[in-house]
Order: sequence, then C-alpha cells, then structure tokens
Amino acid sequence: MERRGYLMTDSELIEAVNEVFADSFEIPREKIKPEAQIFGDLGLDSLDVVDLVAAIQKRFNVQVRDDERVRSIRTMQDLYNYLILIRNEQKKA
Repeated sequence: MERRGYLMTDSELIEAVNEVFADSFEIPREKIKPEAQIFGDLGLDSLDVVDLVAAIQKRFNVQVRDDERVRSIRTMQDLYNYLILIRNEQKKA
C-alpha cells in the first residue's frame, strides 16, 4: 500500500510527483528534473494544467484548486517545494 502524501519523505514525494508526470503526460523520466520548466521544457499547456491539478489532488489527497500559491509554480522544483509545504501543513493539522 502506498504511503499517503503527508507521510512521505521529501524524496518519496518527489519520486511520486515524477511518476505523475511520466504516467499522466508520457514525459520521459530523463526530462523530469528540478530545474525543468513545466510549460517550456516539459511541454505542458493550459489544458494539461487541469489534468495535472486533478492528478496531483488524487495522488496526494490534497486540495490545490483554490490555493493562490499554485499560480507561482513554474518549475518542477517549485512544484516539489509547494507539495512539501502542503505535506508539512497536513502533518500539523
């Protein structure tokens, strides 16, 4: 059984995010790097964002749709940092 998002270590969370990108968008793993631009380097477009949000919410059991912090995510590292922050908030709750 997979560990829930708030129980994951940072490295487990990052690997799970990478899986979402590889599985949902068929992006080769070697392209999924912390510095990769989600829209430029990985080729996602505005329609893909809807699918990405749904996949992230499902995989990590988080609600991100109404979170203004999502708007500042540009790179994979931004996404990792955001989900680590959310995970830490869940741990405290």
